[in-house]
Amino acid sequence: MMVEGEDQRGETFIPSEGEGSGGQEAIHMKESIVEDNTVPDEGSRKPTTGPVVVTGNLKMPAIEKLEQVRKWSITTYKCTKQVLSEKMGRGSRTVDPELEARIDILRDDRRRYDHVTCLAQTLATQLAQVTQTQRTLGDAFTELSLKTPPLNVEFGLNGDTQRFLSKSGEVLVSAMNSFTSDMNTLVNKTIEDTMVNVKHYETARIEYDAYRCDLEDLNLGPRDTATLPKLEQAQRTFQNQREKYEKSRNDLSVKLRLLEENKALGVPDRWVAPDRWVAPDRWVSPDRWVAPDRWVSRTAG
Repeated sequence: MMVEGEDQRGETFIPSEGEGSGGQEAIHMKESIVEDNTVPDEGSRKPTTGPVVVTGNLKMPAIEKLEQVRKWSITTYKCTKQVLSEKMGRGSRTVDPELEARIDILRDDRRRYDHVTCLAQTLATQLAQVTQTQRTLGDAFTELSLKTPPLNVEFGLNGDTQRFLSKSGEVLVSAMNSFTSDMNTLVNKTIEDTMVNVKHYETARIEYDAYRCDLEDLNLGPRDTATLPKLEQAQRTFQNQREKYEKSRNDLSVKLRLLEENKALGVPDRWVAPDRWVAPDRWVSPDRWVAPDRWVSRTAG
């Protein structure tokens, strides 16, 4: 007769009834039985598989992004169509003659100011090189005056003249650098800031014309229960674009007026009076220069 016992694996086996001693089959049962109210450890939890349910809070950002992409795609398509129609001469565009003329003047002024700034920068660089050469030439004349006693006075006078010219050139270079710095501020900051408003205005104008043409096409078509909702939606969108366009136009008009006032009232004196850079009292009279032919005649004598 078999007795309950344990095998080497720590499991309890119970012999079945009616079994012989030769061919006994054991029913194994695990010792560790988890009760119904027992919570397994975090490490023993198995990952769940199956469909993942997305809550409503996670759905909303995705839906909003898709809606933004859809609106952007529609607006881009309409604006591209409007631009192509204008270039091909088939579409109409809204024009503000006064504002367009002021924008053209601003673009022309920017181009001219930028050209003047480049020339002034080139001149300042060349003057700096000339000033350095004059300083070196003055030192060379001073050295010659010490090495050549017969021409001591002439060489010394020429050396003093070149050094004086070099100092005057440094004043001119400093004034030119200040001028180019102010011009760079005007062109690359003040006017550039206004040009940003010009770009915003042009974008708003194209969007306004695109939705205006779309509304005109719907008004020309038949009106029934299927087209009335589209027509109402187009009217609302057109009104929003119109308000955006008018706001952008007013902002640009104010920005242009302020820029014109600043150019008229805030321009420094050194911008409009470059003759002061080369005032006669800063330069040496030509009669102080001893001509090289006099060096030869003086040496020969």
